[in-house]
Amino acid sequence: MVYAVLRALKANSVHFKVVGGVALNLVGLARATQDLDIFVEPSADNVARLRAALHTVFDDPSIDEISEEDLSGDYPAIQYVPPSGEFHIDILARLGEAFAYGDIEVEERAVEEMRVPIATPRMLIRMKRDTVRPQDRADAERLRRQFQIEDE
Repeated sequence: MVYAVLRALKANSVHFKVVGGVALNLVGLARATQDLDIFVEPSADNVARLRAALHTVFDDPSIDEISEEDLSGDYPAIQYVPPSGEFHIDILARLGEAFAYGDIEVEERAVEEMRVPIATPRMLIRMKRDTVRPQDRADAERLRRQFQIEDE
């Protein structure tokens, strides 16, 4: 399902960046995850392309409820759960005051014969090292060791 969503985002020219557990997997650190976390540019045109992309993967009229206002407001995050309920997508434009779409450093990686913008290992460390979740702190430490990145 993740690859189908990524293909749809690319095919519809959505401005997005992959973070979270899927990003860890794509940079080479295996981690089980039940969701896809993406940052998106919160412009009206990009959100329209996001909806169009999701419609190509899921037959779900609730996709039309995703709005620019949701991704530009005080809490710019949406959790989209497809009808199957087995997987979800966390769609963010900003994470508190810490990170916004434009702050996420990415590198393009080859994924299923496409180039996908994935948060860099250094960026993932910055995003995960100071959270309250023990799993995030453990992920940050694994990234540090794997990529030999010193604390900033």
